[in-house]
Amino acid sequence: MSSLVPPHGGRLVNRLLPQPEAADRLEAARHLTTIRISSRAVSDLVMIGTGAFSPLDGFMGREEYNAVLSDMHLTSGELWPIPIVLDVSSDLASRLKEGTQVALASNESGNVVATMEVREQFAYSKTKEAKRVFGTDDPHHPGVQKLLQQGDIYIAGPVEVLQEDGYPERFPEYARPVETRAEFGERGWRTVAAFQTRNPIHRSHEFLTKVALELVDGLLIHPVVGKLKDGDIPAEVRMECYRALLERYYPANRVLLRVYPMEMRYAGPKEALLHAIIRQNFGCTHICIGRDHAGVGRYYGPFDAHAIFDRIAPGELAIQPLRFDNTFWCYSCGSMASHRTCPHDHANRLNISGTELRAMLADGKLPPNEFTRPEVAQILMRFYASR
Repeated sequence: MSSLVPPHGGRLVNRLLPQPEAADRLEAARHLTTIRISSRAVSDLVMIGTGAFSPLDGFMGREEYNAVLSDMHLTSGELWPIPIVLDVSSDLASRLKEGTQVALASNESGNVVATMEVREQFAYSKTKEAKRVFGTDDPHHPGVQKLLQQGDIYIAGPVEVLQEDGYPERFPEYARPVETRAEFGERGWRTVAAFQTRNPIHRSHEFLTKVALELVDGLLIHPVVGKLKDGDIPAEVRMECYRALLERYYPANRVLLRVYPMEMRYAGPKEALLHAIIRQNFGCTHICIGRDHAGVGRYYGPFDAHAIFDRIAPGELAIQPLRFDNTFWCYSCGSMASHRTCPHDHANRLNISGTELRAMLADGKLPPNEFTRPEVAQILMRFYASR
C-alpha cells in the first residue's frame, strides 16, 4: 500500500490516451469540428489529462461553475477554488449541438490536443467571475484582462487528451503526477514539500526551501512552465537557473526538479489553494506558501494566501501549508532571516526590488551574493544582455 497522500477526491484521473490509441483518435479528429483554443486552455487540458486537476475529467458545466464561484466546492463536495472552463464565441456556440464531438486545437501550434463531447453551453457574467476569483474587476489585473477578452459562452463536457502539446519534448524535467508519485516512492519519501515558483530562485527562496527541507523527507522544486505575463522570465532561462542552483547548493538525494504546464492566473489566495490541490495530486504532503503567493501588483495582502487555508474545513485537503514570512539578508545577523527571527530595523536589511534587480542585470552589474547566487545572476545577466 502506498504511504503517499491520496489524490484530491481519492482517485488520480487519467484522461490522457496512450499510443497507439491517441494516434488513431488524432486521425479521426480530422473529421470533427475544430475549435481553436488559447494557450491557457491547452495547459488546462494537459492538467486534466494527466490527473493534475483530479478529480476533474473535463471542463465545468453551469452547475459546477456556479458551485465553485459561490463556495469554492464542486457539486460532489470536494474543495475547488477556481473554475476550469472553456470559452467560445456566441457565434460558434450557436453552431454546436448538445452531444457534438469536437477537436480542440492550440491557437499557437495548431496541434489538436484533445477531443471533447459538448454536453452543455451557458452564458456567464465576466464581472461576477472576476470579482469572485480575483477579488477585483480591474482590467489592469492580468487575470481579469484575459477574462474580459474571452468569448461570451462556456462549453462543457468530458475530454480525451491526445497529446501534451510539446511540453515533454521541451522540458526534460516534465513529469506527470503518476511519475512524481513513483519517484517519491522509489526514494522512500513519506513527506514531501512542494515549492511553487514562476521566478528564478534567489537567496530568500533558497532559504525557505531549505527550512522546509529540515521538516520533510524530500523537496519538490516545481516551477510552472506554461505561458506567463509579459515581463516574467522565460521558462527556458529559469530552468537554466534552477539547474545551476541545484547542482551546487542542494543535496541531490533530497531534491527533485520537475515542471508542470499550468498557466498562472495571478489569483492570489484562491490560486494558492489550487496550487495546493495540484501538489497533493503530485503526491506532496506539504506546500510552501510565502509572501503574496500567486499575487500580482497590490491586489492582495501579503499574507492573504496564508489566511485562506484557515477558512477551509479540517480534512478538505490532505496536503498542509508551510507558511513563510518575508525573508531577507540581515547584515547585523549575518544571515538570512525573517520578521519573525530578526530584531533589526530595515536599515540593516538588504532589500532590492524587482525593478532594481532588472536594472542591475540589464546594466551587467552583479547583484550582491547575499541576494542571489552568482551562478544565477550570470545566467540572468546574459538573458538581459541578449534582449
